[in-house]
Amino acid sequence: MVRKKVRHLTRLGYHKLAKPILFANTPDRVHEGMIRMARGVQRIPFVRDVPKIWAYKNDKYLAQELHGIIFKNPVGLSAGLDKNADTVGVMRAVGFGWMTAGSVTAVPCTGNPRPWFHRLKKTRSLVVYTGLFNRGSEQVAKRISRYPAKLFINFPLSVSAAKTNNLEVVSETEGIKDYCVTLARMEREPNVRMHEINISCPNTYSGEPFIIPERLKKLLQATDDLKLDKPVFVKMPISLKWQEFKLLLDVIIEHNIQGVSIGNLLKDRTKAKLLDDLPDTVKGNLSGAPCREISTSLIRETYEKYGDRLTIIGIGGVFTPQDAYEKIKAGASLVALVTGVIFEGPQLIGEINRGLVDLLREDGFSNISEAIGQDIKSV
Repeated sequence: MVRKKVRHLTRLGYHKLAKPILFANTPDRVHEGMIRMARGVQRIPFVRDVPKIWAYKNDKYLAQELHGIIFKNPVGLSAGLDKNADTVGVMRAVGFGWMTAGSVTAVPCTGNPRPWFHRLKKTRSLVVYTGLFNRGSEQVAKRISRYPAKLFINFPLSVSAAKTNNLEVVSETEGIKDYCVTLARMEREPNVRMHEINISCPNTYSGEPFIIPERLKKLLQATDDLKLDKPVFVKMPISLKWQEFKLLLDVIIEHNIQGVSIGNLLKDRTKAKLLDDLPDTVKGNLSGAPCREISTSLIRETYEKYGDRLTIIGIGGVFTPQDAYEKIKAGASLVALVTGVIFEGPQLIGEINRGLVDLLREDGFSNISEAIGQDIKSV
């Protein structure tokens, strides 16, 4: 009850005080400040545990085991916010059940020319144009290795691997090698529990070459040859039509892939219900609310056709417990978010987990696993 009141007061404080100040600054500056603050908080005993006051825990309803990994709750941080695994301690404390760092590339990337973000306040979206800025997988793996192993007990860390965003890695062959370098490094790092292969980052020199089925087949054959023991997920594009999307899934199920993350940023602006002006001069792709219905529809189709072979992570437009539950009932075993926290505040993760328990009880479920795919099972 105390934590519920604290989350309520935090929501009021965030919307009335913190959010107006943050939104008066550029989103690039806010992102940098958020990462710096989180890194600082992690270094100070007692202070680093303060965010736990927002968290919500209910193992009976929310905990599940997937591919031999325990998830204390289904709500994770998706790739894109913490590109270098700088904030693991804070993300655990604030109530996430797991997180994805990255995307990370074989060599360091400086990213695209700034600005990297453009805020759409009414639409509840960010236009993202980072271009895979990160320190490179060697440095990120070292960063992860410096965290104490106990931090990752019941808090799985996934690392998203992408192709280095430079002219030297434009070719198909070099791109495949690049992915494999990062995956091999993260396979050797014991604090990493899962891999994500990001084939759908559109803000790069070569676009999205591996959303072409024949090229994806070559990439996944190469990753098969690595003989990865940790679960592997593929980060999917959401701007494709279902039949095009399905062709990628048909390739994926023939390889050592345990699941898919649905999905990445919305590339096609004509599919978005924009409530703000968005000039063509603003580069990048859409996160948040414009992705919600599209990603949920793809989750539903994927679960119906491939639910017995692929575990689904639902990403895109999660701002409320209902948004998360919608994706779970459509077929997602886990959900992940970034934009929702930016627009709603750090207490959102606890609110979603608390709300999920209420929704599960209302529907007569005793555990989150029973709700997965119920929209399809009940038809």
